[in-house]
Amino acid sequence: MSESSEAVARSVAERFERLYGAAPDGVWAAPGRVNLIGEHTDYNDGFVMPFALPHTAVAAVARRDDGVLRLHSADVDDPVAELAVDALAPGSDRRWTAYPAGVVWALREAGHAVTGADVHLASTVPAGAGLSSSAALEVVVALALNDLFGLGLRGWQLARLCQRAENVYVGAPVGIMDQTASACCEEGHALFLDTRDLSQRQIPFDLAAEGMRLLVVDTRVEHSHSEGEYGKRRAGCEKGAALLGVDALRDVPYAELEAALARLGDEEEVRRLVRHVITEDERVERVVAFLQAGDARAIGPVLAEGHASLRDDFRVSCPELDLVVDTALGAGALGARMTGGGFGGSAVVLAEEADVPVITKAVEAAFAAAGFRAPRTFEAVPSAGARRLR
Repeated sequence: MSESSEAVARSVAERFERLYGAAPDGVWAAPGRVNLIGEHTDYNDGFVMPFALPHTAVAAVARRDDGVLRLHSADVDDPVAELAVDALAPGSDRRWTAYPAGVVWALREAGHAVTGADVHLASTVPAGAGLSSSAALEVVVALALNDLFGLGLRGWQLARLCQRAENVYVGAPVGIMDQTASACCEEGHALFLDTRDLSQRQIPFDLAAEGMRLLVVDTRVEHSHSEGEYGKRRAGCEKGAALLGVDALRDVPYAELEAALARLGDEEEVRRLVRHVITEDERVERVVAFLQAGDARAIGPVLAEGHASLRDDFRVSCPELDLVVDTALGAGALGARMTGGGFGGSAVVLAEEADVPVITKAVEAAFAAAGFRAPRTFEAVPSAGARRLR
């Protein structure tokens, strides 16, 4: 464990002891993620390619056997919340506590005898930035409970349960990517994930060794997956699959795209959604091929294509995200696109290392000229997935 990780673990453990009067049984961490390519494909049984960030949710946890769940976050100005595990029910909680409580509910619904816990959380994953702060929160609690109660679940199984917690308990219709990325990513790699069968391939992704950087530009426009627009698009994709007679849009080959669109007739909105998903799956496969061939620079135009599709077909971008992408490309970036569910959040920018200062200043100046809130920019470094710290 690095010195910084040890310091974080110690700090969270000390706060836990002050809150609950005893030391925790352990401290765990789970990261946020950036999705390199493959947006809104996960709930269509398609392909995605995220990697973990160094930003993490950290949890100090102690097992309880009396049916009580106590939750506290260093990031929320609330006292310790006390819940009865037997009383947990979907839709019963609209606060931040729904995410960890939903994990307990999902584990118990799946037949795992989780009898309570004391939890203290602290997170460095920016909330609302499209970097999966909620998934990190869910996965770190799931991993801790998996260890403390000896459940023996693997990372992908924890991800499935965390997705169920967010879908059913919280009420957000998210796909499986975010939780799987947080649970399963490896340092120095991007995760090529088939969301249908959860098969995984770790693809080496070391831009620094090739003189490049991947920047995350947080527009600081917050979004929420539980709002209606995300659900409308998911329903539109499901309608498209039904009209085309397939289980999911993943089943429409890219080579048959034009024929499929023609079969949708005057369903213009559905046509746009279908076109994005099918072309996005093909973009993921192209990026994998470029990276495996050692040609990381070639993925730049593919990222830009993905943004245009998200903007024009899926219509989940916003003026701030478009400004980041257009300004970065104009300032010499190799590629750029929004990342995450959309309606705000962050963009990723692929750039030569020498061009980073110019691109960063150009984006900041463009935001100032447009009267937007100043963005927050940092380098995205492929990091380790969920793990026990102590």
